[in-house]
Amino acid sequence: MFCNQCEETAKGFGCTVRGVCGKDEEAAGLQDVLIYTLKGLSTRNLAAMKAGGGNPDAGKFVAGCLFATLTNVNFDPARLRDMIDEAARIRDALPPAGSTEPAACTWAPASPAAIAAKAQEIVAAREAVDPDLQSLRDLLVYGLKGLGAYYHHAAILGYEDEEITVFMQEALAATLQDLSVGDMVGHVLACGEVGVKVLALLDTANTTAYGTPAITTVRTTAGARPGILVTGHDLKDLADLLEQARGAGVDVYTHGEMLPAHAYPDLRKYDHLVGNYGGSWPFQREEFERFNGPVLVTTNCLVPPKDSYRDRVYTTGLVGYAGLKHIDASPDGKKDFSTLIEHAKRCKAPEDISRGDLVTGCAHAPVLALADTVIDAVKTGAVKRFLVMAGCDGRYGGRDYYTRFAKALPADTVILTAGCAKYRYNSLGLGDIGGIPRVLDAGQCNDCYSLVVIAKALAEAFGVGINDLPVSYNIAWYEQKAVLVLLSLLSLGVKDITLGPRLPGFVSPGILKVLVENFGIRGIATVEEDLARMVPGN
Repeated sequence: MFCNQCEETAKGFGCTVRGVCGKDEEAAGLQDVLIYTLKGLSTRNLAAMKAGGGNPDAGKFVAGCLFATLTNVNFDPARLRDMIDEAARIRDALPPAGSTEPAACTWAPASPAAIAAKAQEIVAAREAVDPDLQSLRDLLVYGLKGLGAYYHHAAILGYEDEEITVFMQEALAATLQDLSVGDMVGHVLACGEVGVKVLALLDTANTTAYGTPAITTVRTTAGARPGILVTGHDLKDLADLLEQARGAGVDVYTHGEMLPAHAYPDLRKYDHLVGNYGGSWPFQREEFERFNGPVLVTTNCLVPPKDSYRDRVYTTGLVGYAGLKHIDASPDGKKDFSTLIEHAKRCKAPEDISRGDLVTGCAHAPVLALADTVIDAVKTGAVKRFLVMAGCDGRYGGRDYYTRFAKALPADTVILTAGCAKYRYNSLGLGDIGGIPRVLDAGQCNDCYSLVVIAKALAEAFGVGINDLPVSYNIAWYEQKAVLVLLSLLSLGVKDITLGPRLPGFVSPGILKVLVENFGIRGIATVEEDLARMVPGN
């Protein structure tokens, strides 16, 4: 196997024996073959669409499969093989894409042995490609995985956009072509532009379905009743569970990236949604064990569970792990959570691991409602700088850098955050500046769009460009949704982003040079050095 798609990739180069995430060689190979088959499907479907035909559902299928290969989503070989078979079935129902097609259009997953051989072939083929070109192909595919994830979330709520799914297919097909480095750079930047579009689509989907978020204080203490813990990102799964658990005598808690759910009025109305339990995904093995009740994993990030609580973990949607109980949707799209709810009734109440109340829901609408206050605070000098510290948390020990950086920030600075990186500093009690929380948590990584809207509004208010604002970017990354967010920021012209805790292993020295020279991207240094650079005059 060879996998270099996440921040914790082995030795900063690539996992070659077993993924640090927990996936084995078989799962890694199946994911590679699935992506390969999707490239062939995309090539054929695009040609068919150009001729007035094509499969109108292929784009949504491609998005879901891309999401399934994202880090810590699906480890289940059986389900990955099913996806490969379905991709090949959809592809083979389409006419050939011309007299000469890439092999990905015709290769058949005839047997497990054929799939394993193709997986080995895909890994070996990387060696024959120019390192910069391979780096750009990787960057594009990983950006597409993030794009597929966000699109899948929107589509579940009924929000679709053919332009986005066509782009996914065009970009996948491009990686099969003998394109120049310059041409591939164009595709990568275009992925960022489409990324902004998909983030806006998801924002609309979430707010239409569940209301406009409001700045909300969320308790983290455990109650006396049995509980259900919901982790991942899927708000619809949470909403459906809450409705089905009405009057059942069990409490529902959010975990990790589900914390922002408390800010949506149509979710907050359920009085058995009682709080948030624990922190971000890297700590779930300890937190799930101490929760005592069942855990519903709706999307990434799943860490291979310990035997001590394995029987309490349920997966749904695209999440897969062999041996865990999976809740599928019925043909009408509904999910029955009754078994999960009954399981909860038989469990002890959660052990208390309170971290103090947390504030979330600082999305663009509630923050812009405070626009006059924010602008006045900047003009009077009460707020001297904003620090965008969005992104992912992870297991790498060096991530305590973000806690130390936040603690060291002067009292006249405000953190803008989204994603699970916030758990490194959202319980520090940094206070507020004239009623403006010093940690403005816009929500999930999905909600990075809010940070873009806020930054654009500030730039317009002050009559300056986005890079002239008193804003610095110190972004943490882990997986491929973060790659898509980074590309989206670059497409908006944002420069001088500091990225950590380590730079991506899939970025070659040549491509890194391009990113440095054109966008000012750099890795983290020490807290002291970065503070002096990002908060000038500190």
